[in-house]
Amino acid sequence: MLVERILSGEKHLFENIVKKYNKRLYRIAMAILHDDDEAEDMMQAAYLKAYENLHRFEGRANFSTWLTRIAINECLMRLKKRKKIVEFDNTISELQIESKHPMSAVMNNELKQILEKAIGELPEKYRVVFMLREIEGLNVEETTECLDITEANVKVRLNRAKEMLRESLTHYVHSDDLYSFHLVRCDRVRRNVMDAILAR
Repeated sequence: MLVERILSGEKHLFENIVKKYNKRLYRIAMAILHDDDEAEDMMQAAYLKAYENLHRFEGRANFSTWLTRIAINECLMRLKKRKKIVEFDNTISELQIESKHPMSAVMNNELKQILEKAIGELPEKYRVVFMLREIEGLNVEETTECLDITEANVKVRLNRAKEMLRESLTHYVHSDDLYSFHLVRCDRVRRNVMDAILAR
């Protein structure tokens, strides 16, 4: 297992983790922090925190879920520093999810920008669930683990996010380019994280 090899001394292999999860962590950071530069800083901090705590990863959850939770916690700590405390409401009752408009696999740049803007304007607790479920493709159980909320809340928030988006968009669009993390920036984050790890 990759984690075991890293823990046994092959620190350079952590680079594979950075490459694999850069896009996910960036999207999560943008969904919560809404700030490009801070998103990149958060990613590096989250990777280093994950590396420092690799010995605590017990394999009971997926590694991707474990890393995602670290990233979310890092984002929330940064929000608190901005004095924008996130409130998670655990009292919403279960609702039926209904999607009338399938996500399209292709979008032009203008529509991509419109959708990113619409997602960015969602209240944070709905935006994060939408990003994890619809953009990153996590299932309900994984999203529950990442956000530490009930499955009912995951479903309710996703449904509410779609309703709010439906008010500002004529149809939903799904694209791998959404909140894309370009190669140059990917390399910069990977390089900074690996320099810090290999220097230890």
